[in-house]
Amino acid sequence: MLKRAKNKIREIKDFPQPGKGFKDISPLVEDAASFNNVIDELVAWARKKKPDIIAGIESRGFLFAAPMAHKLGLGVVAIRKKGKFPSETVRGEASDEDAFEYLETHMESIDPSQKVIIVDDLIASGSTSVNAIDLMKKKGGEVVGFASVVDVVFLKGIEFIKKAHPNVDVLSLIKYEE
Repeated sequence: MLKRAKNKIREIKDFPQPGKGFKDISPLVEDAASFNNVIDELVAWARKKKPDIIAGIESRGFLFAAPMAHKLGLGVVAIRKKGKFPSETVRGEASDEDAFEYLETHMESIDPSQKVIIVDDLIASGSTSVNAIDLMKKKGGEVVGFASVVDVVFLKGIEFIKKAHPNVDVLSLIKYEE
């Protein structure tokens, strides 16, 4: 069934810049069977980790984090880019091949020692993933897993995440070798 989901993802060549290929998950999310299958796979994996809360990374990570949290009976924490929250935040920062990145979450978003699963749509270089894990740990959360729908394997993002956080289990459902 994940084959159907992978077939729904389209690549937009030379976006956002020449030489890059954007993995567009919109057709996957628009197809009920594919979307529901992906959510079910993520939930089955997450359930075993017994999380207290699900965190989604802006913006496409929200598409997967919210239905996962709903099925698990949990709340959702938003991890957003700098300047998107109106109240006091805690910030993490990292650089990747394209830019320096700041991620934030509300100061009160998680309680210390809560078990957190972080969700995003895609792992590329892994810098955003590591930044999000660092941010949740900075808040005192215990990150028990990081899940994504897509892994762009040749960019070695999962290796980067595991090097930075060897105790965080990483799941990616659909792999792209090139």
